[in-house]
Amino acid sequence: MTGQLGDLELAGWMIVWCGLLDVLDGLAARLLKATSDFGAEFDSMADLVSFGVAPGMLVLQAGIEFGGYELFSGPFWVLLVSVGVFVLSGAMRLARFNIMSEQPVYGWFTGIPITAAGGALLSSSVILMVRYPEIAYGMPLHAYLPVIMFVLALGMISTIRFPKAVKRDGYFINGFTAFTVVTSYYCGITRSYPEYLFFMGIFILVAGIIAGRISKVRERQG
Repeated sequence: MTGQLGDLELAGWMIVWCGLLDVLDGLAARLLKATSDFGAEFDSMADLVSFGVAPGMLVLQAGIEFGGYELFSGPFWVLLVSVGVFVLSGAMRLARFNIMSEQPVYGWFTGIPITAAGGALLSSSVILMVRYPEIAYGMPLHAYLPVIMFVLALGMISTIRFPKAVKRDGYFINGFTAFTVVTSYYCGITRSYPEYLFFMGIFILVAGIIAGRISKVRERQG
């Protein structure tokens, strides 16, 4: 059992590493001016596997381990459907991002990024389940997990405006962004403080949605 949980935690960290490498790979492509249509499509396929399929399978396995799901039972099929909807929504969001005819507003995503949903929240959630099994076993995960997957799926295909990590006006917001990036890399490289990754992910998700809403209102008023 300990070995299986260790594998589950390692899988979660590997998804986190994919998120960190995804940032570096995009940065390297821009610095080297090596961007191309092929690269964009290939990157989207890699994102779908790394932050859609892999987190979905991780949540499914965590549900069986910690949520008491029995194979081919009613709750198991509900969780399986929610995982499928999550992956499909991630694919739709990536496809929409690639074929948008209009340039998106600078500094903003349309919909919650799949990297945030799968690469940050779901992976860190499973890591915490492994780190704190007594809490995980005591939670009604059979109800929570499908709802979380459906909500994240809806967020990805929605038109919610969500902030990108770009330079903005104001020292505070830029300092906060830099601090978050540096600490996230530290946690990922050292495989430590998954609590920070989880709660910071929740904070950025909520704050990002609120900030996107405020920016839309100001845009209309302006």
